Amino acid sequence: MAEPKKTAQGTWRIQIEVRGVRDSANLKTKREAYDWAARRRIELQAQAVGNVGTLKTLGDALRRYSEEVSPTHRGERWEIVRLAAYQKPAFGLPVKKKLSDLTTSDIADWRDLRLRTVARGTVIRDLGLLSGVFEQCRLEWKWLAVNPAKDVRRPASPDHREVLITGLQTRKMLRALGYGGPVRSVTQAVAMCFLVALATGMRAGELCGLTWDNMRVDHCILPITKNGKRRDVPLSTVALKLIERMRGFDPVLVFGLKVSSLDALFRRARDRAGLEGFTFHDSRHSAATRMGRLLDILDLCKVFGWAKMDQALTYYNEKPGRIAKRLG
Repeated sequence: MAEPKKTAQGTWRIQIEVRGVRDSANLKTKREAYDWAARRRIELQAQAVGNVGTLKTLGDALRRYSEEVSPTHRGERWEIVRLAAYQKPAFGLPVKKKLSDLTTSDIADWRDLRLRTVARGTVIRDLGLLSGVFEQCRLEWKWLAVNPAKDVRRPASPDHREVLITGLQTRKMLRALGYGGPVRSVTQAVAMCFLVALATGMRAGELCGLTWDNMRVDHCILPITKNGKRRDVPLSTVALKLIERMRGFDPVLVFGLKVSSLDALFRRARDRAGLEGFTFHDSRHSAATRMGRLLDILDLCKVFGWAKMDQALTYYNEKPGRIAKRLG
């Protein structure tokens, strides 16, 4: 049995070696060091013969992924929140089950249970994240031999939204948000953000992350977008005037908002206005449809950052009557 040694910092350092694999840790007490060594020795012995899955549970995998892998992703906050939810009994996952005992049927049963209470799109995203956890267990940590979610059939993709925010809805939202005059409140900043979204098609995260340093004479720079690439967004005269009105509200961020605040305040204002059936993201659909009447397909893809032209069909939701009028 390896003996812990006290360090100059007052902690206890212990080192172990199992079948040529070394590991070490610094713990607060000597007892914790002994306990860690005992657990880690069993893990390394199991890892040597490919049986770590007999020791680790699904809950262990979710926690480690949240602590070590999620912080390296752009969607860190969303992943950590979701992974915490996965570990709650109400979510329905067999988190106490050993990884080696998990089967495709376990994941399929959970999928069917979720489909009774949430939308297909939510289940598809959850399956994607869960499969990512299993792949990390299989490829990097050697906790699994196979991914139990790999052969689980995904639900059919949800129908694309075709919601356009009308002029009347926009005016009611602006009244509910206190739009008008100098921007002095957070709700007024939400109103300005909403108008710029309608004028540019930028996402909520892109608008909230937009800084004054990235503003230019006729466009703004988005250093990192949803697909991980930079995008330059051309700005109309209307969009530029709206953005200029935000000068002085925040020294760094154009709108001085967090995505979570923007979403919550937008929803509250929508409820106060007696409206329903649309979200802030539908401003992107509305902007794409309006711009689609003015720009060709290549320019539209450039503005919105679409790598494939068929993505325009998802967001361009022009009504048949308008198209008929243009046909004559």
